[in-house]
Amino acid sequence: MEEEDKRQKAEFRKRMEKLISDFIQSSTQKKKKFDPMNKLERSILHDVVEVAGLTSFSFGDDDESRYVMIFKKEFAPSDEELEAYRRGEEWDPLKAEEKRQIKELAQKELEEAKTRPSKETCPNSNYKEKYSHLIGTVAAKEGAHTLQANKAYGCVPTTNKRDTRSIEEAMNEIRAKKKLKLSDEGTGGSSGQ
Repeated sequence: MEEEDKRQKAEFRKRMEKLISDFIQSSTQKKKKFDPMNKLERSILHDVVEVAGLTSFSFGDDDESRYVMIFKKEFAPSDEELEAYRRGEEWDPLKAEEKRQIKELAQKELEEAKTRPSKETCPNSNYKEKYSHLIGTVAAKEGAHTLQANKAYGCVPTTNKRDTRSIEEAMNEIRAKKKLKLSDEGTGGSSGQ
């Protein structure tokens, strides 16, 4: 039984070598699709193709429907072509070129949109009209144009302020207190043990 199996494998290999040789000799064929075959036959075919210096790929979902496609090195498939075969579609270079151009156009538009200054958004309604019952119509405009500080809202002269230190002086005092506290904790913690 093993003898028969070996003989069948050798015959299959010779048949594939002949088909590959004919494919290489052909000036019109750029790729060749084989019928679905089992895993062992695909393995033998991939080996023959590799020895011949060609490129091969297996496509198909389940083991019964997987088939091999071979390509001449100078006509190796693009990534898009391989993806189409993996999805079970037939490769159409014209459709692929159209898709590529559409993709490039979309990319250009996206880049232009990023570089273009954005249009200012315009509100749907006028908030002044909407809230006129709260802010009034005349007083708000007059109040916005006055440059006087309103004493009722916290304008305190420096003479009335309690802390007359500068920011630097206040920060230095805070740092000194922290250092003192840390040194007290360090000595107090070690003497308590």
